[in-house]
Amino acid sequence: MGDVVLMQLLRILGEFLLTRQAQARLGLLGLALLSVVTVGIRARRAGLAVGAAVVFTLLMTQA
Repeated sequence: MGDVVLMQLLRILGEFLLTRQAQARLGLLGLALLSVVTVGIRARRAGLAVGAAVVFTLLMTQA
């Protein structure tokens, strides 16, 4: 039970840190793309998540 809670806390912390980095580097567009990746993963839509992750990665390399 404790492991599950720890994994959830680590996931939430990771999402928070990625969101902060995306917002600082790319502004609203980066935040929107990261949100689409998260929604795609949670909705089990691999195409949506992968497409948004690729665009997010390309934008991060350009920033």
